[in-house]
Amino acid sequence: MNKSYCPIDTFINVVKGKRKGTIILHLFQGDKRYGALSKLLPDISERMLTKQLRELEKDGLIHRTIYAEVPPRVEYSLTPLGREIHPFLKGMFKAGILLEKSITTA
Repeated sequence: MNKSYCPIDTFINVVKGKRKGTIILHLFQGDKRYGALSKLLPDISERMLTKQLRELEKDGLIHRTIYAEVPPRVEYSLTPLGREIHPFLKGMFKAGILLEKSITTA
């Protein structure tokens, strides 16, 4: 996570990306395995989902737990920081709905 000139830019730089905000919103509902996230995000490739998950982990928003089983099981969960930014993402979600309504009526 790189600090920007403005804290708003820092926030946007961390959550921008293919479905990062959506991943956080899904993980707020509970821990998810990779396969479950993949099914919740059918419009994203496995390569891109893996990339976004790694970036979110690197930025400290999600935690990856690997269980020593055969086959290996991996679960993703929100860190305390990820939980803390959830309300802001939820607000962005609601704002997006308002904007979509104005686009379809224009």
